[in-house]
Amino acid sequence: MMAAAREHQTVPLSVLLKRELANERVEKPEILYGQASHSKKGEDFTLLKTECQRIVGDGITTYSVFGLFDGHNGSAAAIYTKENLLNNIIAAMPPDLNRDEWVAALPRALVAGFVKTDKDFQERARTSGTTVTFAIIEGLFITVASVGDSRCILESAEGDIYYLSADHRLECNEEERERITASGGEVGRLNTGGGAEIGPLRCWPGGLCLSRSIGDVDVGEYIVPVPYVKQIKLSTAGGRLVISSDGVWDALSAEEALDCCRGMAAETAAAQIVKV
Repeated sequence: MMAAAREHQTVPLSVLLKRELANERVEKPEILYGQASHSKKGEDFTLLKTECQRIVGDGITTYSVFGLFDGHNGSAAAIYTKENLLNNIIAAMPPDLNRDEWVAALPRALVAGFVKTDKDFQERARTSGTTVTFAIIEGLFITVASVGDSRCILESAEGDIYYLSADHRLECNEEERERITASGGEVGRLNTGGGAEIGPLRCWPGGLCLSRSIGDVDVGEYIVPVPYVKQIKLSTAGGRLVISSDGVWDALSAEEALDCCRGMAAETAAAQIVKV
């Protein structure tokens, strides 16, 4: 990324970056994080990467990534997505963007990255699937993309709670039920014979109780990998972000999860949330 000056002089990239930081008053908040797990099936995986570089080698344009992958029907989809999703997202970003342009391009790149990861995994003909909740933090901007029933919530320093993910369980998402039936799919409970129905609402064929995921090549065209995407900018006072799989949210509301660990260090807070 170079800029032409008068008399055809060029401005070094390092100078441009310094100007970018000064002119945009880029905030670089401290990120403290912890993780904890009670997974018994070994199908849950996390990705935690801080100090990723938007421009490799400059040491300035950094961002952080936090991902949660809750697999089902085996761990293959969760592992593959953990290893490949970020690369696919970054590959979908246009080149030579300044900071504001990079942040603005993230939602579209996240969608493209999810879709490519799903396509590449399905070509392997593995029947495993996974939910994904994926957060990228750049300065005070938080961008979250999600498929499935894991959730991401944010409490700002001012005390406001924001839901940065969507729950794609058919049981509680009428919009997704309508999308599937309008496309020719069926939504219903498991029929045990004699008219008796049990369990949560599922998509047929396949019987998956989620409407969006990565993988699940065996459940048909109605389960899609296109994520719900939300982007928000924090105030300089910061906030608290909680990303967890459905086991926590089946037991706790957003308010209860935030209240049970209030005032704790990040690692202690993570352990407390999964303990409650």
